[in-house]
Amino acid sequence: MTKAEIQLVRALADKRGRAEHGLFVAEGEKLIGELRTSHLRVRKLFALEGVFEGPGVETVAPRDMERLSLLKTAGNSLALIEIPRYELNTEALKGRLTLALDDVQNPGNLGTIIRLADWFGITDILCSPGTADCFNPKVVQATMGAVIRVRVHYTELAPQLAAAAAQGIPVYGTFLEGENIYGAGLTPEGIVVMGNEGRGVTEPVARTVTRKLFIPPWPADRRGSESLNVAMATGIICSEFRRRTAPPALP
Repeated sequence: MTKAEIQLVRALADKRGRAEHGLFVAEGEKLIGELRTSHLRVRKLFALEGVFEGPGVETVAPRDMERLSLLKTAGNSLALIEIPRYELNTEALKGRLTLALDDVQNPGNLGTIIRLADWFGITDILCSPGTADCFNPKVVQATMGAVIRVRVHYTELAPQLAAAAAQGIPVYGTFLEGENIYGAGLTPEGIVVMGNEGRGVTEPVARTVTRKLFIPPWPADRRGSESLNVAMATGIICSEFRRRTAPPALP
């Protein structure tokens, strides 16, 4: 393993380095195993002896893996993956449920939301430029492989959501003054906007929302936490949409 290889992996810990090289880092046997059978291209793979075999695999010593790893505890393998490029077509969002993240900045939250999207069959997430990078090493690990199956698009949200609304796609948003989600009419298609951890949905994005929703506390008049964690709120909302709008299971 060369000094240049170590420097390259270190550079990929930073967003600018990932953009410059067009690569991101994935660690761990399970995640890398999934990546090797996916549509994403593995450029280079470092692994302890006996973990992986084949072209492009470089066997390294445990000490070298510790030097390479971007995690607190090094795993048994690390791969450099080419960053995929996806086209964003608003027309293609018709007839399906989509998430939009407005400046969600915590990598753990973003990784969990991508994993939730994968669980609930949501294939596209629109992200504002201020949202955390989905190829940040912490996000990649938190997705538990879901980043392979969910397309994440970075775009100016307000124009995209306005265009979607103009095409008749409902744009839902979570607000304290919104309608109780458990009594609101929900549709199988739509874009659900989730806001920043501290500030909520920004004003330009809020103006594009056509349906405001609210997750009520229990009981409704109880004074407790001001708000829910954004990833947890996303899970509740996705679950309610799927429960109410999914076609009935076959007998």
